[in-house]
Amino acid sequence: MASIVKRGKNYHVRVSWRDKSGVLKQKSKGGFKTKNEARQYAVELEQQLFTGVNIKQKKIPFSEYFANWYEVYKQPTSKHSTQQRYEVAIRQINEYFQDIAIQDITRHDYQVFLNQYGTNRSKNTVRIMHSMIKACVSSAMYDEIIRKNFTENIQLVFDPARTRKIDYLSLDELKRLTDLCLNGRQKRYTSRYMILTAIMTGMRIGEIMALTWDDIDYQRQTITVNKTWDYQSGGGFKATKNDSSNRTVNVTQQLLDWLAELKENNSNMVFENARGQIPTSAAANNTLRTLLKQAEIKKPSFHFHSLRHTHVAYLLSKGIDIFVISKRLGHSNLSTTTDTYAYLIHEYQQTQISEIKKNLALLAE
Repeated sequence: MASIVKRGKNYHVRVSWRDKSGVLKQKSKGGFKTKNEARQYAVELEQQLFTGVNIKQKKIPFSEYFANWYEVYKQPTSKHSTQQRYEVAIRQINEYFQDIAIQDITRHDYQVFLNQYGTNRSKNTVRIMHSMIKACVSSAMYDEIIRKNFTENIQLVFDPARTRKIDYLSLDELKRLTDLCLNGRQKRYTSRYMILTAIMTGMRIGEIMALTWDDIDYQRQTITVNKTWDYQSGGGFKATKNDSSNRTVNVTQQLLDWLAELKENNSNMVFENARGQIPTSAAANNTLRTLLKQAEIKKPSFHFHSLRHTHVAYLLSKGIDIFVISKRLGHSNLSTTTDTYAYLIHEYQQTQISEIKKNLALLAE
């Protein structure tokens, strides 16, 4: 309930209400030059109360709220690489929004921020920034600090030139790369074996580095993924990317036979070489680039993770169901797979459309 009284030349507003516990609360403000201005302010407060906003909440700089939200809800469970992304976000928010309160930011303000941020950044970089901010703003709504989510219904703006399309190998190129890996492999040097494993399983490089011999079941022809290698922070085991990344991958006897050759290195780590080291990401990529050059495959942006995309491309080309592929990759849900590999799915969808037409035409013969 709002009351408006005139005090001297100005108008004073007092809004009263009871909280969830029945306790009487009041908020007042004076200095309005006209009664209409005072009434408009009262209506706005009552509207906020109706929608559940805590109008007694002091205004909080967005930069301050984001940093606190990160420290409390995200930092304790985030990996080092994820923490680095959040630290970048904190710097960007501090620089752009400065002392602007989270309660004062509009959808327009946020879109302008994204427009500026995305001018010289890739689509994936902008998407990651947006997802972090969106999660924070959703938390602010849950805390009844704001009543509207200003990150909804916006457009991601990015630099197409920096948005790299991930290369994958054709069937012929994949066969040439596989043959080179096999023909030149030596037990003392394990990078080629890592590349073969990526080709045959679609596993991430950290998952491959972390493999121990008890992860490999020769009877059931499977590899169990239950940890990853922290190659970005000097090595050592760490948890997988998420719970769904813990999985069992069915493999061929051929791959198992190739890996068995590495037992002569006398290490519990599958890919530890004769010098007692697991090849670094840089070393594995150097070997991959050398092999691509020998195979006369010109794909400058192709790197180790591209082998995962190549694995998906190969399975799709053979008609393997996308749901089965998603589980094999360790994605938490099907949409992750379809979003990540949308460009591949579209390509093979065109092939399937031709097959549909061909088979339907048979009905009329």
